[in-house]
Amino acid sequence: MIAFERKEGMMPICPHCKKDIAKVWFDELKGDLGKRCVYFCPECRCCLGISQRKGLTMGL
Repeated sequence: MIAFERKEGMMPICPHCKKDIAKVWFDELKGDLGKRCVYFCPECRCCLGISQRKGLTMGL
């Protein structure tokens, strides 16, 4: 079993530029398959991830 442990006061590090991430920028992507958000580092602007929101197949 993998244990989860809470760590307060620690800053995550961008996997691309290796700088501390104090905030994350995001922008909304709209298309035929629904809405998504892209999250990126404010220092190097590299993509940290993309999330999916409700789309056409999920009832908007």
